[in-house]
Amino acid sequence: MASTLGSPAVAAVLDRLYAKVAAEDEPAKQRVHARELELGTRLSQKQRYELYGDAPLAIKREVGELLYLLTVIRRPRMIVEFGASLGISTLHLAAALRDCGGMLITTELLSDKAEAAQRNLADAGLADLVELRTGDALDTLVHLDGEVDILFLDGRNDLYLDILRLLEPRLASAALVVADLNTEDPDLTPYLTHVRNPSNGYISVEVPLDAGVELSLRVS
Repeated sequence: MASTLGSPAVAAVLDRLYAKVAAEDEPAKQRVHARELELGTRLSQKQRYELYGDAPLAIKREVGELLYLLTVIRRPRMIVEFGASLGISTLHLAAALRDCGGMLITTELLSDKAEAAQRNLADAGLADLVELRTGDALDTLVHLDGEVDILFLDGRNDLYLDILRLLEPRLASAALVVADLNTEDPDLTPYLTHVRNPSNGYISVEVPLDAGVELSLRVS
């Protein structure tokens, strides 16, 4: 059976979005870098996101392919995603669900990005597999029906641990927690310390794709 990820509709939307990534992500990161040089200090995650603006800030294609493979292997009933942006990671996850079953709940703080992500999912023929919740994920993810088999973290880095702690009671046995990382980001330290401590109930390893992907297995 052919992969939905390689279908013409999905491939066309991803190609369009990755062209936008190529044009906008690096300039957005340079705006942040220039502002930090000007101030002589590191900006908070909130300040960074304000400067990033509408840039996709997307995962690399190889990270999306990893998400697709993990989903097909795990065959989840429910995936939760923190940080849809324009829907690139969401499309990879939903394409996998088309091939193996299950549903995806994704979140996006900014309404304009959420609307764009919804349109992209519709253009790819995957909207029926995804519930997109707009607003602060610490509020929108409070109520879930059922257990979470895969959690993908790709929003503000300083909120990774807060989101994980919110959803830990809902993680299924052998749930996968996947976190997209940034190079040498101190805001990730609390999260990484948590999942890399075996006493917290995870086996965790960093996968060397792009700036790194932390892959954690819930074992208790």
